[in-house]
Formats: sequence, structure tokens, C-alpha cells
Amino acid sequence: MTLRRVAALVTALALVPALARAAGSTLESRIKAERVKAQAISTRLHAKRAELHSVTLQYNDLQHQLGETTVAIGVVSNRIDSLQTQQSSTQRRIDWNTIQLDAARQSLQLHDKLLKRRLVDVYEYGDLTYMSALLASRSFSEFVERWEDLRLLIAANQRTVRARKAAQARVAAIEADLENTRMELQQQEQAQEEARSQLDSLADERRNLVELASMRRRSVASQVAQIESLSAAEEAELESLIVEREREIEAERRAEGIAGGVESGGGGMFSWPVTGTITSPFGWRSNPFGGAPEFHQGLDIAAPMGTTVTAAASGTVIMAQWYGGYGNYILIDHGGGYSTGYGHLSAIYVSNGQSIQRGQAIGAVGSTGQSTGPHLHFEVRIAGKPVDPAPRLH
Repeated sequence: MTLRRVAALVTALALVPALARAAGSTLESRIKAERVKAQAISTRLHAKRAELHSVTLQYNDLQHQLGETTVAIGVVSNRIDSLQTQQSSTQRRIDWNTIQLDAARQSLQLHDKLLKRRLVDVYEYGDLTYMSALLASRSFSEFVERWEDLRLLIAANQRTVRARKAAQARVAAIEADLENTRMELQQQEQAQEEARSQLDSLADERRNLVELASMRRRSVASQVAQIESLSAAEEAELESLIVEREREIEAERRAEGIAGGVESGGGGMFSWPVTGTITSPFGWRSNPFGGAPEFHQGLDIAAPMGTTVTAAASGTVIMAQWYGGYGNYILIDHGGGYSTGYGHLSAIYVSNGQSIQRGQAIGAVGSTGQSTGPHLHFEVRIAGKPVDPAPRLH
């Protein structure tokens, strides 16, 4: 090999690290740009999910109010039916007593007519029948007896008149009482009808509100779904960039003669990053912020605020910054296609590009980003894709 060729080869080898650094810098810029886009989308998604949760609560509350109104309408309707039954029974009693009253009045009129005629005959013109009966007496004692009989007859007629008048008064009183009862039932029925009318109007209003709330909920849910699809696209783009960055790091390691892959244990086994209880496993779950079910890409490990978080394996920090719904987030490349993520941190102790040892303190448990309380969101990724961390922890 000539001296010139050796010099050219040395020059080329000297340029390799510089070119690698330039490529890495460009890729890191792209990753940073994707992170910014993903963070913006995650912020929008968080706001829309909160809006969806609020709208859903409002919809459920209106549904509950509508149900209460429907129950109240049923109660009032039953009460009206009962009042109508009472009114029908009262009306039948009024009709019967009216018939009795009419009969009593006719009988009273007949007796009054006969009595008046007899009294006129006796006291004004002289009742020939009575006078004949008196004059036909054969003795004074018989005359007295006949007069006493006449007096008793007149008294009997008077008692009949008083009895009829008393009967008339009783029937009239009964009729008045029943009429009052009927009027009271009518007033109650009218009041219940007005109440039912108002409840019907209220029910119509609440049904309209429920329908509007339902339409709004569907609209917001559709917006959430659209943003989630965008977020998924951004996540896929970020994953591809991470994989590309991991390849570059792996290439740099090989060039520098450093072995790749997860150290001391192999097979993709990792140490627990924090001690605590798993509150949400890997996989599909109900969205804690409302809306459609979501796929949980890691483990949620509950721990007190500020608890130290350690690296699950040795590697190089790819990301150490705020990352949308993850809040403060650290992503570490371990070589061999493996990487781990640590989310919702209250503090970050490392920086991009820093080499990390297994068990090294990298941050603290928190509740930043889209979180319901202090915990660590821990991820394991293979070739950028999240996998279940549980069987890989020891």
C-alpha cells in the first residue's frame, strides 16, 4: 500500500466519528421536533379527555334528573287516577241521594197538598166531612171522642210534615256534603293535572337537554378519537426515530468496541426501578379520565412522592425531559433493541446522552403529566415497541 493510500485511509477513519456525530445531531433534532409535536398533541388530548369526562358527568346527571321527573309523573298520574275513582264513587252517591231526595219531595208535596186542603176545609170553610162526623154524634161524650180523633189526625199530619221536612233537611245536608266533597276532589284533580302538565313540560325540557348533552358528548368523543389517532401516528413516528437513534448508538458502541445488549443477566431482564404496588398492569384498561378504553403501555407502580427511581439496567439516556402526558420522562437505551421508560417523575437527575449504570438514581416519583396520583409509569420497549415489563423484572 502506497503512502498516499495510507494517508487517505487515515483521513477517512478520522472523519467517521465526525460524520457519526453530525448524523446523530440531525437525528436528535428530528427526535426533539417529534417530541414537541407529540407533547402538543398529548396536551390537546388531555384537555379533550377532561372535557369528555365533564360532558359525560353532565349527561349522566341530566339522565338521572329525567328519570326522577318520569317517576314523579308516574306518582302524580296514579294520584289522579285514584282521585278520579273517588270522584266517580262520590258522584254515584250524589245521584242516589238525589233520587231519594226527589222521592221525599214528591211525597212531601202530596202530604202538604192534602193537609192544606183539609185545614182549609176545617178552619175556613168548615170541613163537611169532619163537621158531619161531629154533628152525627149521639151524645156529648161521643162528640168529644170524635173531636179528639180529629185533633189526633191533625197532629199526625203535622208530625208527618215535620218528619218530611227533617228528612228533606237531612238529604239536603248529605247532598251538600257530597257536593263539597266532589268539588274538593275536582280541585285536587285540577291541581294534580296542573302538576302533571308542569312535570311533562319539565320532562320535555330535560329530554332536550339530555339529547343536546348526548350530541355534545358524541362530538367530543369523536374529537378525542381523532386526536388519539394523531397521537398514535406521532408515537409511531417517535418510535421509528428512537429505533434509528438506538441503531446509531449501537453502531457507535461497536465502533468503540463496547458490547451491546442488556448487561449482567441478559435475556432482557431488568431490575425493579422502584419498590411499590402495581396499580395498573400492561394492556387494555378503562380510561381513568373517561372516554373509550385505552391501551396502557407499561406498569403503574405506586410509591410515595419523591421516592428515588433507579435505572432498571445500564445504558444511554435517549430522552430526559417533559414528554406530554408522561410528564417528566426518561428513556434509556440498553442496547440489543431494548429500552426502558420512566414517566410522571417529580425530578430528573440525568441528561440526554449520559451513560447510566444499573441501579443508578435517575429521578424521583411524582405525578406530573396525565396522572391521577404519585406513581411511576415504567415501560420496556423492544425495537421501539412497548412490551409487558412484568415478566422481565427480577
